[in-house]
Amino acid sequence: MSVPAQRRLQRARAESNHWKPLTPGTESEFRVDLERIRFAPSFARLAEVTQVVSADATPGVVHNRLSHSIKVTAVARAISVGLLRSAEPALIDRLGGLDHVVAQAGAVAHDLGHPPFGHLGEQVLDRIGREQFGLADGFEGNAQTWRLLTELEVHGPGTEGLNLTTATRAAVLKYPWGRDHYPSPHPSTWRERPRGAAHRPGEDGSAKFGAYTTDLAELIDVVEAMGLAPGRQSLECSAMDLADDIAYSIHDLEDFHRSGVLQHSPIAAEFSSWLEDRELPALTAAELSSRRGPGIGLESLRRRLADRDGWIFDDETFRQAVLEVKHGFVDTVLAYPFDGSMAAERVLSGFTTTWIDDLISAVRLLPDPPVRASAITLEPVGWHQVQILKFVHQQFVLHRPDLAMQQRGQASVIATLVRAFDDWLSDRHEVARAPRRLQDLVETAERGYRRVSRERPELLSGQAGEVEVARMARGRGIIDFVASLTDAQAVAQASRLTGGSGQLWTGGAL
Repeated sequence: MSVPAQRRLQRARAESNHWKPLTPGTESEFRVDLERIRFAPSFARLAEVTQVVSADATPGVVHNRLSHSIKVTAVARAISVGLLRSAEPALIDRLGGLDHVVAQAGAVAHDLGHPPFGHLGEQVLDRIGREQFGLADGFEGNAQTWRLLTELEVHGPGTEGLNLTTATRAAVLKYPWGRDHYPSPHPSTWRERPRGAAHRPGEDGSAKFGAYTTDLAELIDVVEAMGLAPGRQSLECSAMDLADDIAYSIHDLEDFHRSGVLQHSPIAAEFSSWLEDRELPALTAAELSSRRGPGIGLESLRRRLADRDGWIFDDETFRQAVLEVKHGFVDTVLAYPFDGSMAAERVLSGFTTTWIDDLISAVRLLPDPPVRASAITLEPVGWHQVQILKFVHQQFVLHRPDLAMQQRGQASVIATLVRAFDDWLSDRHEVARAPRRLQDLVETAERGYRRVSRERPELLSGQAGEVEVARMARGRGIIDFVASLTDAQAVAQASRLTGGSGQLWTGGAL
């Protein structure tokens, strides 16, 4: 076995005494990783975590984080197997190697760190972490996934994390850098930045990143063991990342067509107006932002893509993709309201199957990918189609006032939980009665911050004192706890903590 292959097989830590080396004919090390993730409590929890809206928000069946992860896994496997059959083996080796089971493991794990209520919960925990607890790296779903896999999940006695191979850990590193400390120079300062590395308004560092300060050392170990260039994903991670884009660009449209949210008339008007209005491209940015009406959204999308993704964007290809989405979805699927009949299901299923198959067949391997691209990407037409499918969801679902109203309530639930748990841990008379796992998580976070304070104090930006470390540890522990709840658990616990009614004896430990 070559040294690179050996490094891909290295596990995070020595196994417990119960582990025995694999013998010929048994499952591969990577298959063991895949099953460890599937059997982890944090994976089962995803069945009750919002993808876009909670299950009771619509009469139709909608995806949750578990069903989404299962579909991403299927697409990631198809992408990987297709490349292993069609791409030059020498090119795959030069790009670090590709194993379809590792890509599946990365896909199964990629959303483990999502808190209750989807991206809304992520935004609220990030703001609270920064403002209330002084956590410079706040909350980030990908960093939380890394923390779960390498620190918070438990696999057998005496272990921290799931003790996964290097290759599998690398497969979840969509953003293989810290918020602002690694690598140097940091991707947020590059002239051309990778996807996710840009700043949020008014903040330093990257909006997206792979590990919190306390978990950064293991990220660095994995990146170096894999031999990844700064800012680069492994091939398996690239397959997972693309599969995530393909899956949710399709199944979110399924959900909201079934529920009646996506209406044919306004969406058809958006597409037709953009295709027919030759004046839109001539508008200045100020004129475009001041106008309302059909076609403005697609024109704004066209300009954003042209500005950010010049490595692949093309005006004529964009127009072709608009026409194909209009014909293949707007005029073929949305033109007929979903009535629950088998005929309606056949139309929707035909769209889903055809488009996912076509997008998977459009996957290609780039020998020298540009900074904003991964080594595994789509042919230009497929890439543009995915951007437009995602636009339909963002423009006609995420911007709805009724969804915003629900999300404001969910944000209040998250804020209530954090505030109540912080008050509880501050009460020296009652702190011993706080949930045992909450106390464990605070203690784990404190060990992590003290280790960083001792070994790499510069990473704490002057916050290495006893008071600062204790406050950050409490904040990180509370956020870890809240992020581990399902939607229903979050609502129920917020109600109980504020004196509301609710079931008390649930049969399980907090």
